Amino acid sequence: MGIVIAVVCIIALAIIICLFAGIKIVQQSNAITVERLGKYHRTLDTGFHWIIPFIDRCGKVISLKEQVVDFPPQPVITKDNVTMQIDTVVYYQVVDPKMYMYGVERPINAIENLTATTLRNIVGELELDETLTSRDVVNEKIRLILDEATAPWGIKINRVELKNILPPQDIQEAMEKQMRAERERREAILRAEGEKKSNILVAEGEKAAAILRAEAQKIALETEAEGQANAIKLIIDAKPDTAYITLQGYEALKALADGQSTKIIVPSDIQDVAGLFTSIAETLKTGDLVSPKKQSSRAKKTDNK
Repeated sequence: MGIVIAVVCIIALAIIICLFAGIKIVQQSNAITVERLGKYHRTLDTGFHWIIPFIDRCGKVISLKEQVVDFPPQPVITKDNVTMQIDTVVYYQVVDPKMYMYGVERPINAIENLTATTLRNIVGELELDETLTSRDVVNEKIRLILDEATAPWGIKINRVELKNILPPQDIQEAMEKQMRAERERREAILRAEGEKKSNILVAEGEKAAAILRAEAQKIALETEAEGQANAIKLIIDAKPDTAYITLQGYEALKALADGQSTKIIVPSDIQDVAGLFTSIAETLKTGDLVSPKKQSSRAKKTDNK
């Protein structure tokens, strides 16, 4: 009886161990393939699962998240026979765990070799300058080719980037000299344009200042003339007497004597202010130093002739 109980306990314990051994819990964004008697049976997605122990066998855990792999630099020859070192970065994602497990041996190594050969084919059709300036085009071409090639492996290529493009040292030095010369040329052009604009602004400022000075001088002369006209009008309206006119004649004669003229006409009758102003005007026009009496004698001689 004791042996039977022991056997039953052992069997029950074995069943319990098998039950626990068959429990599989798959984490989020992971998947596990299951083989039954060596043949693919099913794929376990996220959550709780139970398999038959010793009959079903689970494969390795496959991540369904997007992954990044950085491949080492590869020697690539351009169309103009320039050898460059180019390294690529590939972003991929497993979309079919079954095909990923059974489609290809060492899928990452296969992607690396496929990327290198595709890169050589594409860059071999481009010259050096086109390769340096057409990264987006090269990236997209490589992505399309890799995505088509890896589809039977259950892999989706989301993005491909050329990480570094390293031309030979002598070509790098030549490119740096060219870039330096181009920057110096642009700097010279910008400096010349700045000086041109500065000179234009200075000239426009001087022009505006000259115009303003001329307008101000014109306004001042007009104001002065208007003031003199108003003063004369006020004097005429006031009907000045002979004494005031005589005094103004003396003042005018005094101002005339202080000038640069070397000849002065002195009227015989100082009270004749009109004659004084007429004589002054004649002096300024002809510059002759002649008294009124001599003027009258010359006029008589002229009439006799």
